[in-house]
Amino acid sequence: MKRRDFSLRCGAALAASAGVLPTAGAQTTVPVQGKKPELGTDYLQLDKRAAVEAPAGKIEVVEFFWYSCPHCSAFEPTFEAWSKSVPKDVLVRRVPIAFRDDFAPQQRLFYALEAMGLLEQLHRKVFAAIHLEKQNLAKSEAIVDWVVKQGVDKAKFLEHYNSFSVSTKTSRATQLQNAYKVEGVPALGVGGRFYTDGSLAKSMERSLQVVEFLIAQVRSGR
Repeated sequence: MKRRDFSLRCGAALAASAGVLPTAGAQTTVPVQGKKPELGTDYLQLDKRAAVEAPAGKIEVVEFFWYSCPHCSAFEPTFEAWSKSVPKDVLVRRVPIAFRDDFAPQQRLFYALEAMGLLEQLHRKVFAAIHLEKQNLAKSEAIVDWVVKQGVDKAKFLEHYNSFSVSTKTSRATQLQNAYKVEGVPALGVGGRFYTDGSLAKSMERSLQVVEFLIAQVRSGR
């Protein structure tokens, strides 16, 4: 789904709950097995390279996501398992997107949890709270209340949530999302050079196959 359609539809969904209608990762087409990924069909190459945080010798893979996206929630277990199996020269990181200003609280949530070392403990629980328990975690007040219920110190969380460091990271996240020209989520960027998603790859599962192909391309210097 194109970014404009995504923005219009998810606005209505957020008003009703914390959910969102189909995005780029919503495709359920059976993956095309054994077919070599093709530029312009299965993935795109950026006109201008995006910034990477991976050190020299590492290939960065970025997952763009939104906590209120049901397809991101469904994809998370698969992506998490995949990310733990990548070669040593691959650095995987998640980047929360903000197609509109009201996405920013969940961006802050992610980076505050990261700063506190709580992502491993609470990242999946955020998805579960929104999509299984049907909690609306779109606004800061609800986010803080939920975090406190998880046993996190309120003052410490707010210190990080409202910090300059987290503000800087949210700005960089939005800049990176724009550099990759993300049209919907979940989506994947490779090496600051390539982009794919469920619409291009025909499914999110196949998108990981495309990413592995692109990692090989970056590794070989192509």
